[in-house]
Amino acid sequence: MIGQWVVTLAFFLHSSLRYRSAKNFVYNLLENNNYPYKKYFDYFMILLIFISVYILIRHVKHEMSQSWLTFNNYVISVIFLIEYLLRLWIYSDNAKAIIDQYENDLFLHRPFSLSHAMKIIVKQKLQFILSPSAIVDLLAIMPFFHELRLLRVFILFRVLKLFRYARSLRRLISILGSKKFELLTLALFALIMIMVSAVLIYVMEGNNPDSPINTLFESVYWAVVTIFTVGYGDMIPVTPEGRSVAMLVIVSGIAVISFATSIVVSAFTEKLDEIKEEKLIEDVRKLERFYLICGYSQLTNEIVHRLRKASKQIVILEKDPVKAKRAQGEGLFVLNFDSASLHTYQTIKIHFESQIIAVILLEESDVTNIYTALTIRELNKKVTICSILHKPDNRKKFSLAGIDEMVNPHELVGLMSKEISHQPVAFEVIHALRSELVGTVIEEIIIDRGMSERFYELLLHPLFHQRLSMLGIYQTSTETFMFNPDRTFEIRAGDVAIIVANRSLANEFKNLLHRKRVK
Repeated sequence: MIGQWVVTLAFFLHSSLRYRSAKNFVYNLLENNNYPYKKYFDYFMILLIFISVYILIRHVKHEMSQSWLTFNNYVISVIFLIEYLLRLWIYSDNAKAIIDQYENDLFLHRPFSLSHAMKIIVKQKLQFILSPSAIVDLLAIMPFFHELRLLRVFILFRVLKLFRYARSLRRLISILGSKKFELLTLALFALIMIMVSAVLIYVMEGNNPDSPINTLFESVYWAVVTIFTVGYGDMIPVTPEGRSVAMLVIVSGIAVISFATSIVVSAFTEKLDEIKEEKLIEDVRKLERFYLICGYSQLTNEIVHRLRKASKQIVILEKDPVKAKRAQGEGLFVLNFDSASLHTYQTIKIHFESQIIAVILLEESDVTNIYTALTIRELNKKVTICSILHKPDNRKKFSLAGIDEMVNPHELVGLMSKEISHQPVAFEVIHALRSELVGTVIEEIIIDRGMSERFYELLLHPLFHQRLSMLGIYQTSTETFMFNPDRTFEIRAGDVAIIVANRSLANEFKNLLHRKRVK
């Protein structure tokens, strides 16, 4: 009868939207670092901790008002108690454990075992109760029993709760935790050295009436102070044998400190990139509105420059670590992730609707851009996606992948010509020239340093004269396009030359241009 009532209650709680919503809210407030209101809760708890410690220190030599003592011993303790019970509540799902046991027993055609379900629940709760952080939480509640004056010292355990609320402290613990084996080895080595040193100095100095070291506890104290290179000087060996032991202990202490330093430094070095990445992701999550650019290239630099000029925020996804590092060196906001992977967006946890203005796909492959678009469309159907189109044949595939706007590099010149000249007919002629049906292409050639002389020389070469036309030069420094300039026009490194020719002729022109000299 009781078992059936418990099962009914478990199903009710499991299906109750209000109950699940309340538990989810408490979980987000206490455990979810991405929850926007959690930081305010953490700040509030940190404030209570500092108030408790202040009252404890102040009360040693000064009288405190009863209201302050009541606030510290009762109000703060009750708040910490409520927090402890809430953490115990959300640690595991009791209703689910009962339902799972009930369904398992029902499947095996046997009576529901309430005792077995309760054992599972108790075991789960004990895992939380015996965890180090939960023990600290429990000790922090002890000052509630203020009648026992000794228990007021447990207020100091509230300081340890800072590790729960301060993310940087938790990160420090996780970094040191990665070197758990090395630290345990160091601790064992230091413990052995302390015990051996304490026994040796006690044997050497214990029978000497002039020696300040007369008890085993004083020997241990001396060994700890000496090994960790503190050296207060309050206890100094007086016998030659004791001083010999002291020299050995000092050398061993330097070895212990060196070992500890190397462990900490190596732990931070190994985790440094991970820490920077986490910080970068946190900064991205804080951005309100930005453009997401997938892929880093020279075209990306041009687009970033224009967007920055318009005071827009930009985030770049680039899976190649070399390119990502180069982009970061130029002061760009770059995440070293694969833009086509669903795991990337699950890790970053950005909100497409509220944060992203538009997604711009600039990967070097149409296939990668399509995969990226499909991944983004799986997460959000409405965000605007623009993409570079390397091969016009893939235009329909881009549309099916959910890409809203696509631009072929060869079409950029035509679009620019139409905008500047306002001559639609001329634009259509240029559009026809770049059509693959007539075998004519419009090529963009990035001019390298020292290439301008060879460029003009090649234009007069019999192979290209009157068979290859230069449409113009785009100057990257001034962001202007010069149509059909003469030879006096200065071409600088980084400028882009636009030529119109047969595909084979254009390829030959580019090959000759990149040679050291024209024969």
